[in-house]
Amino acid sequence: MTSLIWLRTLDVPAVAAITDLLAAAERVDGSGGVSEDVRLTLRPASDAGADTNTDTGTGTGTGTETGPGEGGVAHLVAQAGSTVVGYAALSAPGAQRQAELVVHPDHRRAGIGTALVRELSEATPAPAQLEIWAHGDSPAAAALAGRAGFDRSRVLLQLRRPLRGPQRLPPLPAGGGADPPAADDLPEPAVPAGVVIRTFEPGRDEAAWLAVNAKAFATHPEQGRWTMSDLRAREAEPWFAPAGFFLAERDGELLGFHWTKVHPADPAPADGSAARPEAIGEVYVVGVVPGVGGAGLGRALTITGLRHLRDLGLGTVMLYVDEGNERAVRLYTRLGFHRHTVDVSYRRATPGRVRG
Repeated sequence: MTSLIWLRTLDVPAVAAITDLLAAAERVDGSGGVSEDVRLTLRPASDAGADTNTDTGTGTGTGTETGPGEGGVAHLVAQAGSTVVGYAALSAPGAQRQAELVVHPDHRRAGIGTALVRELSEATPAPAQLEIWAHGDSPAAAALAGRAGFDRSRVLLQLRRPLRGPQRLPPLPAGGGADPPAADDLPEPAVPAGVVIRTFEPGRDEAAWLAVNAKAFATHPEQGRWTMSDLRAREAEPWFAPAGFFLAERDGELLGFHWTKVHPADPAPADGSAARPEAIGEVYVVGVVPGVGGAGLGRALTITGLRHLRDLGLGTVMLYVDEGNERAVRLYTRLGFHRHTVDVSYRRATPGRVRG
């Protein structure tokens, strides 16, 4: 029999069990199952800085039990005996709540996904809006969403492009020397007049960056809401590298940025297999304050970051962009990016209980 348990904080065994479930799903699905935002909350309570609930747990080794509405991210685990067979994360209460869920590959088609969606729905009573993300545009996720009364609402594209630089070919057999260098498809960025691009300085630039990020993404449902805690959490990650975090300023005023990231392994290979050991770069986030940067600043920042990733020796770069952001999609397409994978958000369209 499967039971559902809400957790406000996680202990070490809970983190290990959920991480193992996500790894199993990734091996089968070729995607991580949950976003980076959720993964950053998968820390034992003493490390995550979460509010500790002093109530006694159930002794199952899955953290501290609580209800789903106390604030912060709430974790929902589905257990069969002592085994975690499903997992969902639900954002803090508000007019709109977002959730992500994954079911262990060995326990699918047994109603666990339906049970998780039902519990998430009941924890988000109308008129609050509930969106559930599915990583990968799978027919199974679409079918579950349809049964639960959810409509497709947002599409997040993962785009990719190769990183090619000038390379000399081997000498010709006749001994005529080497061919000339291949053309560089990442030319020097055309930076607007008066703008200087420098790298991020931890301890100095956090507040200014957060202000620019909020302006650049004022209408974005996630990125524009970042807090100092969100930024600090990423600065503490092993992948954080100030040398790959570029800021554009004019007369000391921050106008835009391009934050790059390096993954030690490809999180979503083209053939749908599990992560591979080849490192891959990412256009983590690019933002420009509307109306102040000058024509072409976003493109110049993007090229600056791409050249940095190429110079690190990486062969491929990826990025995420909303399908509805036509301006950004057009920019990236013109820079040689192509569609790789798709994540889909489903929004609750009809009230009532989920059909089993």
